[in-house]
Amino acid sequence: MPESPRPATTHTRRTVLKSTAVAAAGATPAPAPAPAVAAAAAPTTAGDVAEVMEITLSVNGRKHAVTVEPRVTLLDALRERLALTGTKKGCDRGECGACTVLVDGERIKSCLTLAVMRQGSAITTVEGLADGDRLHPVQEAFIRRDAFQCGGCTSGQIMSAVACIREGHTGSDEEIRQWMSGNICRCACYQNIVAAVADAAREVRR
Repeated sequence: MPESPRPATTHTRRTVLKSTAVAAAGATPAPAPAPAVAAAAAPTTAGDVAEVMEITLSVNGRKHAVTVEPRVTLLDALRERLALTGTKKGCDRGECGACTVLVDGERIKSCLTLAVMRQGSAITTVEGLADGDRLHPVQEAFIRRDAFQCGGCTSGQIMSAVACIREGHTGSDEEIRQWMSGNICRCACYQNIVAAVADAAREVRR
């Protein structure tokens, strides 16, 4: 009796590889479920809370205890903690000079320095220039010479002018322009500002 023919095998190299891959995929554990929303909203730890410091600032002859984060600028400390809003926030990048104050007699842009760095320094803002009801000579000269329009830059211009006169940089209109160039006036009152600084310089030298 003739031998029955063998059935054709269905297992080729390709089918074996495919079945192995399928089996391996079935053995791979399923990805972990996404964390619950509640876990994402877990309470913050103490390390996540912004650090605050208590510092003392000497402003216009008075000492003030102020609580600030280390990142707070002197400008924001003056305006928001001490309510000395005469110092203006303009560009907040040190370009316009509206935030100029005096620190130990030198003019600085208060948006570019941190409040915590100015402990122990004597800070003067535009509010501290007048002697009671008597205006500072620079303030009087700015009024007399009509050296402002919108007023946005005026306090910074005045503080810079006070320093410019103290530094002795008022020998000519050109010298005044050069040493006042860090303060921008968007209303373009530069001619009147220079005249006011020159007037105040003459009065201070008397």
